Amino acid sequence: MEKKENPFLIIACIFGMTAVIFGAFGAHGFKNMLLDNQIDMGRIDIYNKAVQYQFYHTFALFISILIPNANTKIKKFSSWFFIIGILFFSGSLYLLAIRDFISIPLTIVGPLTPIGGMFFIMGWSSLLLAIIKR
Repeated sequence: MEKKENPFLIIACIFGMTAVIFGAFGAHGFKNMLLDNQIDMGRIDIYNKAVQYQFYHTFALFISILIPNANTKIKKFSSWFFIIGILFFSGSLYLLAIRDFISIPLTIVGPLTPIGGMFFIMGWSSLLLAIIKR
C-alpha cells in the first residue's frame, strides 16, 4: 500500500519556494518598480519583513510536522496556525508594500497583520504544548 504524502510538508515546500521567489523579486524587481514610480522606498523594508517572517515560519512549519514523539493532534493545530499566520501576516505585508500597484483598500489589509502575528504565537505555543504532552 502506498503511503500518502503529508499535505503540511507540501505546503511548507511551497511556502519555502515562494519565499525565495518573493525575496528575489524584492531584491531585483520591486526596488526598481518603486524607483520608477517615485514611491516611498520604506516599502522595501515592509516587503523584506514579509519575506523574513515567511521563511521563519516555513521552518517552524517543518519543525511542527517533523518533530518526533510529539502529540500529533496538537502538532496539526500548530501547523494550521503557522499556515494561517504566514498567509495573514506575510500576505498582508506583501499587499501593503505593493498597494500602489493594486487596488486593495488599506482598511481591509491592515488588520490582517496583527491577526497573523497572533496565529504565529498560537503556532509556537501549541508546538510547545505538543512537545510537553508527548
